[in-house]
Amino acid sequence: MKNIFLKTVFRCAFAVGVAMSLAACTSYPELSEDAPTTLTSAPEYVIGAHDELQVFVWQNPDLSVTVPVRPDGKVSTPLIGDIQAAEKTADQLAKDIAVRLKDYIVDPVVTVSVTKFAGPYSQQVRIVGQAVQPMAISFNDKMTVLDAMIAVGGITEFAAGNRSIIVRYENGQKKTYRVRLDDLLLDGDVSANVPLLPGDIIIIPESWF
Repeated sequence: MKNIFLKTVFRCAFAVGVAMSLAACTSYPELSEDAPTTLTSAPEYVIGAHDELQVFVWQNPDLSVTVPVRPDGKVSTPLIGDIQAAEKTADQLAKDIAVRLKDYIVDPVVTVSVTKFAGPYSQQVRIVGQAVQPMAISFNDKMTVLDAMIAVGGITEFAAGNRSIIVRYENGQKKTYRVRLDDLLLDGDVSANVPLLPGDIIIIPESWF
């Protein structure tokens, strides 16, 4: 009987040890800094497939149209036909259209506005891991972590919210920041609500306990 008891204790201790080892191996490393609470500059919006654009050509109402950006990233406008729109800003596209229109009208003045937003995949914010509905969402100006969490329905009961991270590319370099989702969502600590940038990835790990 004593031997059976000792074997049971040994097996339980071994199982706990394995679980702790796995947790240590799969947990995220300690990060040196929290996500910045302010951003030095707001990125300019980049057009993506499925956006809708309003192209206005001054004093030429017949050339002014509202057009969708096709899945191939192009739009069709009067006189010039297809032109690449995706991965450009509205100002860049307006200048490209104006250059093409010079073959038909004198000194064209073109303005492009985005009326419906989808954004390119590279600019979308992705939320993965222990979110209620992990997904990619379109980036909007002044978007914060709280906005992203509302879009995905929050975090699951198994989430280790305060061990969540934001993966961000800055000047071609990958950086990782800590973000305190438990403090933000469960405790209402607004100081944990940080701004996002296009292309951010929010990773929400699972709690082991």
